Amino acid sequence: MSLQSLSYIGIRAPGIDDWGALGPNLYGLQLAERTRSTLTFRMDDRRQRIVVHGDGGRGAAFLGFDVADGDMLGRFAARLERHGVAVVPFSRALADERRVKGGIGFDDPCGNRLEIVHGAEIADREFQPGRPISGFRTGALGLGHVVMNVERIDGMLAFYRDILGFGLSDYITRPFKVFFLHVNARHHSIAFIERDATSLHHLMIETLMLDDVGQAYDIALGDRGRVAQTLGRHINDLVTSFYSHTPSGFFVEYGWGGRSIDTERWTPSEVTHGPSMWGHERLWAPDDARAAGRQMALHAAADGVRAPVQVLEGNFTQAPGACPWFDTLRNK
Repeated sequence: MSLQSLSYIGIRAPGIDDWGALGPNLYGLQLAERTRSTLTFRMDDRRQRIVVHGDGGRGAAFLGFDVADGDMLGRFAARLERHGVAVVPFSRALADERRVKGGIGFDDPCGNRLEIVHGAEIADREFQPGRPISGFRTGALGLGHVVMNVERIDGMLAFYRDILGFGLSDYITRPFKVFFLHVNARHHSIAFIERDATSLHHLMIETLMLDDVGQAYDIALGDRGRVAQTLGRHINDLVTSFYSHTPSGFFVEYGWGGRSIDTERWTPSEVTHGPSMWGHERLWAPDDARAAGRQMALHAAADGVRAPVQVLEGNFTQAPGACPWFDTLRNK
């Protein structure tokens, strides 16, 4: 049994107007549908990936994960029930609302609402971004990743690994505990930070080209207070990104160049240089936390932490200069 990917996310918000502008104009999402209290956004050929409920709340309303078919869904439901998890099958109305053939809902140990679904609906029109971007890296990798603040990280790890079948990618123990988990070749689809509260820390969405991130950064810099963490590059998943504040009280990480892993041969390890090899200064944090983060990045630089950029086929040009002999062959 295996989950395939993070399929969609439901978001709570004080209202829908702010998201109605932010989604297309900063992130390049396509506004698919709008009602008096709900927005749905597209990122690719799926009918919807992000659902915003203007119910006055904040954070995540639900997370949806894909499985291959109805048989696999039934096996997951039975497994959850054997472990004492209360499972609620989707009504036809809820399946239609989620734009899937069927699904189940249940809560994780910290009370986050999870859904497992199959048969996500494909749109009958091509994806049209809200502003000019190259597109999003989704497909078999799913929507992106989410990072959750949780109070009891050990119980969450047991639930997600032993019952849901996630694999451990790597982990950080200082200056705080973070564990990164995968279900496919994306380095992580979910991660947990041990804090004194349960909430959504951030949602990461990944573009196809670095320039999409840089141009979004320019847009965010023009909106005073929008940038939450400066442009930087993570050590473990190698994403180059920045973080922005949202109306829902969590961050969106807008990134490019995520690492793909071989899930059959991957060996988890501890990340000892902190979360980023450069950048990602936490503008939202107190001065002492910002200073500590800056020192971690400087320590990584002093130790020569480097990593090749992760590029898609056809999305790069090899620059000359490293090998004069090879350059002569290129010029023939």
